[in-house]
Amino acid sequence: MRAIVVDDEPLARRGLEIRLAAHADVQIVGYYGDGASAIGGLREHRPDLMFLDVQMPGMDGFQTLRAIPANEMPLVVFVTAYDHYAIRAFEASATDYLLKPVEDSRLAQALARVRQARAQREASGHCAHLLGLLGELSGRPPLDLDEALKPDALDLLRREEKLAVRDGGRTVRVDLHSIRWIDAAGDYMCIHTDGDGPNGNTLVLRATMRELERQLDPQRFPRIHRSTIVNARRVVEMRPHTNGESFLRLDCGQELKLSRSHRDKLAVLL
Repeated sequence: MRAIVVDDEPLARRGLEIRLAAHADVQIVGYYGDGASAIGGLREHRPDLMFLDVQMPGMDGFQTLRAIPANEMPLVVFVTAYDHYAIRAFEASATDYLLKPVEDSRLAQALARVRQARAQREASGHCAHLLGLLGELSGRPPLDLDEALKPDALDLLRREEKLAVRDGGRTVRVDLHSIRWIDAAGDYMCIHTDGDGPNGNTLVLRATMRELERQLDPQRFPRIHRSTIVNARRVVEMRPHTNGESFLRLDCGQELKLSRSHRDKLAVLL
């Protein structure tokens, strides 16, 4: 954990430094003697944890906290010589508070709380990120936790009438009914769709076959080859080929090979 120490007393800063040296997972990246310089240090170092004195010249500890944007706020442990500040410390969402002079056992207890709070914060952030991705895949706003935990959440995404594909920093949505077939071209996927001309349109995106398979209903979009997925509703004819392979003809005239290793998809296509 990257930490900063904010205290106007040099001896107090030094004492905390000595005690924190016994905790290998804590690295002090900055020392500050007032609230204004501490705010600058937060932006420079982006620490995980701040040890913050309550009484300081200029901005006190509580005023310093109010000046920090929520998205830059680290975990906070107040350090004070007066225990009557404890209630205000917790009202300010501090993880813990320490009384001066700081005792080793009390510091260890505070750090245990910090580690737990950090783990919970990271888990919450990771959960929010995953929910956002699920919502993006479905083309909806980010899902809430109750929606994402439903047993049929993935099936609901697959029943969407649009395929949402991430391509770098953008998300492209394609009408499922317009897709004829999808094939791989190196690190890219080619999604062949209906268009104005007889050959339709081809959308080239940086994605993987596995990513698309996860979103598509395999009964509606079976994989028929190592590098090909087809819209089963667009297949109008099938004829056998050598070695157990077959050729599929789509309603647009395109022919695709059904490989021997994917013959189990015949039941879906017939």
